[in-house]
Amino acid sequence: MMLLALFFFITMGICIRLSSAFVSVIEVVFFRNILAVLILAPVLIRQGASSIAMKRPKLFFGRAMVNFIGMLCGFTAVTLIPLAEMTALSFTGPIFVTIGAVLFLGEVIRVRRVMAIAVGFIGALIILRPGLVEVSLGAMLALVSALTIAAASLVVKKMTETETNSAIVFWMVMMQAPLALVPALFVWEWPTLEAWVYLWGMALSGTAAHVLFTRAVGLVEITSLQPLEFAKLPFAVILAWAVFGEWPDIWIWVGGSVIFASTVYITRREALASKPIIPEAKAGVGTPL
Repeated sequence: MMLLALFFFITMGICIRLSSAFVSVIEVVFFRNILAVLILAPVLIRQGASSIAMKRPKLFFGRAMVNFIGMLCGFTAVTLIPLAEMTALSFTGPIFVTIGAVLFLGEVIRVRRVMAIAVGFIGALIILRPGLVEVSLGAMLALVSALTIAAASLVVKKMTETETNSAIVFWMVMMQAPLALVPALFVWEWPTLEAWVYLWGMALSGTAAHVLFTRAVGLVEITSLQPLEFAKLPFAVILAWAVFGEWPDIWIWVGGSVIFASTVYITRREALASKPIIPEAKAGVGTPL
């Protein structure tokens, strides 16, 4: 399920770029959200209105604003740089989440995780190679996207304390649709039949990816799935080569591997730190549940 989810995430990126050849990126963002609303509607109707009730509306709106910026930057980056480079730079997300958790949630960070974060940023520098090649706008937008989506993830972490999963997913796309619609009206073009195929492909693959990812996380611990995340890079390379004729240079592979290794280490350290310590049972005493 996790591998299929990652494949569909990359498929969504392919459809984003194909769609952007017909309509503006901001329109693509709008259709990504509004079509998701249509896909989710039948499920939510069966669950009832109580499943999407908001207890802390400010968190919903704040998450939608931040996530919208990340989505816009990410979608734009997909149209400007090779998909493999975008995928490799997206691996910095967990690094930004860790830094944000320390700054805004008061979580404790130890020396080994600081070193892993430093290694992750070295990986980003290997990909970008500032001073040796010009850092492109697309690469900068990819990093901004990773940063803002990491910030949105921290908000979601707070939301899960009081809100249902259905409410978190539904109100994200429901709020982001009008946020994208307003600027899209200034550059509006009605999609052609071919564009609709790509737009629906984007929405369906994105929804399928999120559903499969959620199911996978529900079956096993997320830390055991983390190493599979690297499969996004070969998926991106193969699909981008097949559709666009793109082939990444060696620095994307090296830098992406370095970033990914640091994020796996960070994720596993956080998982170990969050596990409760259960005292060993003494002889003749039952093991604690």
